[in-house]
Amino acid sequence: MLIQHGQTTQNVDPKAVSSTQSETSFLERLQDGMNDVASAQSDAAELAKNYELGVESDLSKVMVAQQVSSLGFQMTLNVRNKALSAYKDIMNMPV
Repeated sequence: MLIQHGQTTQNVDPKAVSSTQSETSFLERLQDGMNDVASAQSDAAELAKNYELGVESDLSKVMVAQQVSSLGFQMTLNVRNKALSAYKDIMNMPV
């Protein structure tokens, strides 16, 4: 496989590329995503608390953090629902 960077072209072994991309497992990626969502939720809660106490004065920053938190939670919920649906479909397959 040829990969071109600017003016240089490199020959890259496709097996080496796939092995480096698959170093992190699906479970690790899922855990990282869950941790990111949890972090966004705690950051949004902390910003909201600071705004209520008068420490934070930028309301738009608080609202954006809450929207990011909400979207992350909704996405997590949708991933869970899709995984459950796929599991149910597999379990209902005839053998």
